[in-house]
Amino acid sequence: MNPYKTVAFYTLGCKLNFSETSTIARLFEQGGYAKVDFDDRPDIYVINTCSVTDHADKKCRNLVRRAKSKNPDAFIAVVGCYAQLKPDEIANITGVNVVLGANEKFNIIDYLEKQPSNGKAHIENGHIKEVKTFIPSYSANDRTRTFLKIQDGCDYFCSFCTIPLARGRSRNQSIEETLKVAKEVAQTGVKEVVLTGVNIGDFGQGEGEDFYGLIKELDEIEGIERFRISSIEPNLLSNEIIDFVALSKRFVPHFHIPLQSGSDEMLKSMRRRYLSDLYRDRIERIKEKMPDACIGVDVIVGFPGETEDEFMKTVDFIRSLEVSYLHVFTYSERANTTALRIEDVIPMQVRQERNKILTNISHKKKRAFYETQIGSERPVLWEGSESDGVMNGFTDNYVKVQKPFDEESVNETEVLVLGNIDRNGLISVGIDADMMTVSED
Repeated sequence: MNPYKTVAFYTLGCKLNFSETSTIARLFEQGGYAKVDFDDRPDIYVINTCSVTDHADKKCRNLVRRAKSKNPDAFIAVVGCYAQLKPDEIANITGVNVVLGANEKFNIIDYLEKQPSNGKAHIENGHIKEVKTFIPSYSANDRTRTFLKIQDGCDYFCSFCTIPLARGRSRNQSIEETLKVAKEVAQTGVKEVVLTGVNIGDFGQGEGEDFYGLIKELDEIEGIERFRISSIEPNLLSNEIIDFVALSKRFVPHFHIPLQSGSDEMLKSMRRRYLSDLYRDRIERIKEKMPDACIGVDVIVGFPGETEDEFMKTVDFIRSLEVSYLHVFTYSERANTTALRIEDVIPMQVRQERNKILTNISHKKKRAFYETQIGSERPVLWEGSESDGVMNGFTDNYVKVQKPFDEESVNETEVLVLGNIDRNGLISVGIDADMMTVSED
């Protein structure tokens, strides 16, 4: 019998990691373990890591140190992308018991009795090319929203990215099996499902099924009020997908479309599978079909070879687009990526200055989008978190709304007329019963 009875989790990185951590947690609960908070001196700590996050090694070390300070006798397992890419680096962290890569993390309970030998953690880390199974996952820590993993891995090898090395080739279950998991999610009572994965538009990999076929079937599932599409590559966001969402019963008018650069020269250097003209076409198509759609954009600044002129192409391109907000990433070097071979490395100070410029543009874009929503009538789905007597909700088109906390409103949808933006960047008002607050944050 295993001596460990309580377990705590810590997740670094993306929504996909959070959905997978929830699935691992359910495996523990099915095995008779009690899930507790990180600071509650659990017997086991599971740290799910990210390869995209800067300073992954530092964050991992700090979490292990924090765990050991809470319970010096705890068993510590480090899993996920960083564990797949650099298992030996993690195994040398004092206090780590086991390191599990992409294929092994869902079998974690089988490794709980593994003990370090010679002061080094036990490593189970198969070659990423051997990772072919797909493990469906969904998050379960939110009463209102669930992140449903529909796809894993990536067949694109962008020159800046380590994800194919950390997660393997693109793969998924069939539409039929995916629908079974979605119906299971519907039974939990959540109202909103966010479809997530590494490259969700590649669902089916052209093998007789595709993402368009999947969303048509998901749109018929009873019990789920909203489906939200997470990040999708512009070259995979087809006209038929856009047109379907525009007329859908459950898919909301919100898209997050990676751009990375507005310079065609940079896009080619990054080995992206589109150029700026295609990206513009996608934005214009969305806005033609759904004028109130919210559109988020990923951008990388400071990629090698990004001269001032190339950066300004990105600035001008984004300013010319009717998009709603940006996620701005400062380029950082990743081992085993082809971008390392590119000369003309951009100084970190310049990268950071460019990040600030685009972040400022993002704030202006978001405010401009919110201003277009003033006076509009939108459905708001209220969340359960409370801060200073206030609760948050999101409209279908991803406008953040606030009102005084009301327990009966949690996980309920309310159709409201959005009010004015106040000096704090909020669309007023939550105090007056006839008006609501919309947060710009």
